Amino acid sequence: MSASTPAPAGMSGQGLSVADPGAIRNVVLVGGSGSGKTTVVEGLLVATGEIGRAGSVDKGTTVTDYDDAEKRTHRSIGMSLAPMLYEGVKINVIDAPGYADYVGDLRASIRAADAALFAISAVDGVQGATRLLWDECSQAGLPRAILITKLDNPRADYDAVVAACREAFGPSVLPLMLPLYKAENQIGALMDILLGDVIDYASGKAVTRAPQGEETGKLERNREAFIEALVTESDDEQLMDSYLEGGELDGAMLRKDLGVAIANGSFFPVMPMAAPGDIGTAELLDLIKQSFPAPTAAVPPPVTTELGEAVETKCDPAGPLAAQVVKTTADPYVGRISIVRVFSGTLHAEANLHVAGRGLASQDMPLHSGNERAGNLTSPMGATQRPVTQAVAGDICAIARLASAETGDTVSDPAKPLLVKPWSPPEPMLPIAIKAENAQDEDKLSTSIQRLESEDPTLKLVQNAETHQMVLWAMGDTHANVAFERLKSRYGVPVKRVPYRVPLRETFARKVDDALGRHVKQSGGHGQFAICHIAVEPLPAGSGFEFVDKVVGGAVPRQFIPSVEKGVKSQMSKGVIAGYPVQDIRVTLFDGKAHSVDSSDAAFQMAGSLALKEAATKEPGNVSLLEPVMSMTIVVDDEYVGAVMSDLSTRRGRLTGTESLPGGRTMVRADVPEFEITNYAVDLRSMSRGTGSFTREYLRHEPMPSHRIDAVLEAAKAEE
Repeated sequence: MSASTPAPAGMSGQGLSVADPGAIRNVVLVGGSGSGKTTVVEGLLVATGEIGRAGSVDKGTTVTDYDDAEKRTHRSIGMSLAPMLYEGVKINVIDAPGYADYVGDLRASIRAADAALFAISAVDGVQGATRLLWDECSQAGLPRAILITKLDNPRADYDAVVAACREAFGPSVLPLMLPLYKAENQIGALMDILLGDVIDYASGKAVTRAPQGEETGKLERNREAFIEALVTESDDEQLMDSYLEGGELDGAMLRKDLGVAIANGSFFPVMPMAAPGDIGTAELLDLIKQSFPAPTAAVPPPVTTELGEAVETKCDPAGPLAAQVVKTTADPYVGRISIVRVFSGTLHAEANLHVAGRGLASQDMPLHSGNERAGNLTSPMGATQRPVTQAVAGDICAIARLASAETGDTVSDPAKPLLVKPWSPPEPMLPIAIKAENAQDEDKLSTSIQRLESEDPTLKLVQNAETHQMVLWAMGDTHANVAFERLKSRYGVPVKRVPYRVPLRETFARKVDDALGRHVKQSGGHGQFAICHIAVEPLPAGSGFEFVDKVVGGAVPRQFIPSVEKGVKSQMSKGVIAGYPVQDIRVTLFDGKAHSVDSSDAAFQMAGSLALKEAATKEPGNVSLLEPVMSMTIVVDDEYVGAVMSDLSTRRGRLTGTESLPGGRTMVRADVPEFEITNYAVDLRSMSRGTGSFTREYLRHEPMPSHRIDAVLEAAKAEE
């Protein structure tokens, strides 16, 4: 099969397959919610003959928004593929979610792609979320272009949005095409700045003609700026010489240099698109085919052996197999499906494969490694899996039934196991305490969430040993709600939220000179007899626990002194006033009594436990609570710095520094009690209109204010 002769396409037929990596384009479609990405994908699929009619986001009939939650919310929540063939080139369009809760899927999409196309609404313009998405692609070094959508809307303003893009993303953002209007809000033609042509749609078909009247001046004004920037960014000395000498610039040469400038990641052409008549669709396909980089031009991620030795790879179908799982999904009929990007070699259906990995970067998991036999290979078209026999270097496909494969894992040849360096997922920052609605589902809940974690690395389940809560860490409320919906619909495990308990500590605020632990019971036969006297005193933070034996005269027999210590430690782990572990105290055993028959190890353990509880409650205020303090790093646009700093002060935060960042952003550092930031992932997003991000790290435990202690104690009593 040649590169330009694909297998028959169609939603239910064979998947697209090519043999030449140079005939592949992997493009991630990026944009904020409501920017029209999914509608753009539908238009491209219709234009290339993959589907007969465009679906509707509102009706839930689009190819890429097929998940039940996506249909219900009218919002993309996961990466989805839409391969298509255009003039002998296979274009893998990756529809990436634009909502902030799903940055994890965006990063996976970036790893699978070789270029990004930003969809920006001509009505809404550049939003805060768009800038964050741009930064994500910029940090990954991904070439970018911009598509201005919804130009048929009465409030659309192409020039204003282009100006806003230049302000947000820099002067290398320039329009490649301009819309020409035949009436208000009715685009009749597009002007190609590069080639100097007008594509006229007045007759209902695209007709190329020369500019006329005022169009000529508009072309000249825009073309000069465009070519000057293109010459600068393409590094083409021949083109530079021709430009400086004022010679005629060849259109084919300009197209070639446009591709070089885009691939360099320093030049960002802007394209217009209007839905009626899909004006701009064919031109966009031309741009992707002619000027977006093929996988052969992309720099592959680092590859090593499992021992860490560097291995040089390139996009060559004949090279060693190195593919990476960029997404894991669970199909109710097929089972686990692994979507992989092939970086080197050729992947064949039903082949023996080596699967290995350590999880995504920052997860730091032990290496898992083993051989498996692949199931069918498919080329996903949304939810539809279309079979293919192979996937060459540069292509994207899905593998069925790889039982051990997780997102970020490497698929290679068993004869030459390799590891592709994984990308870093965002850290979930919203803790939600949960429990199964039905007690009999508790064990099933943990297993079900682990399955969701394998699909979505930005979900994290933690069994908190201190608070005895099951805590689901998510990116935001929407992210968590979708997870809860899937737990119920897929696995039949409805869950409910419960109040999140911050892991506090208890410690003694003052010295207690004498506390009695008395455990005396007589019920026939051997009884239980143990009496001990202890003193308790606080130690400096971080000192831990000390046990001192000052018993004289055998008041407590030597064999039972360790028993008292065990009892004290046991009670420390349970807490003495609110159920939180006790820390940083010295306990001194100085007196007690024993019975020659009824004393035992168990009795003195109980006495030690009772003595510590007695010390805690002997006088009000003997014990205080310590709360965890987090070191926070918050990054926001400059305009929100004041609001963020003011908000931190209301959260008992202590500002430790600020730092100006490029692009009009500021980093704010502060130490804040965890009690005050359990919902900060949601609050910061609201405060900064989606532009803020933060990280948190445990710093230390500090004494809690008295009014807070009273509230915690009341809550503890209520739980009892």
